[in-house]
Amino acid sequence: MRALIVDDSRFVRGFLRGLLEEKGIECEEAADGKAGMEQLNAGLPFDLALVDWNMPVMNGLEMLQQLRAQGLANVKVMMVTTEAENDFILRALDAGADEYLMKPFDDEALTEKLAMLGLMEA
Repeated sequence: MRALIVDDSRFVRGFLRGLLEEKGIECEEAADGKAGMEQLNAGLPFDLALVDWNMPVMNGLEMLQQLRAQGLANVKVMMVTTEAENDFILRALDAGADEYLMKPFDDEALTEKLAMLGLMEA
């Protein structure tokens, strides 16, 4: 399984990569939505994209809207963000997000969300 981690925080990307690689998930990283879209369109397919909301160049919601508009329905998208208000969650789900994980999070919360997506057992 391959995951794309899209977050402007190097720390968060590294933290997520560590948790996912422990589960045997191959990871690539991007620092903004535009770079994330370039990775998604570059070649090898991804099973999962973990996308931050607040990023420069192209934010996570814009990236989500663009990847769904391109027909990348086979990529599960998990928004991973500090935006905890219901309005943000509803906007992300309406735009095609499959799951929503609030920062800060731990391995248990991430594993639970991956299980909800059918990507691993809880």
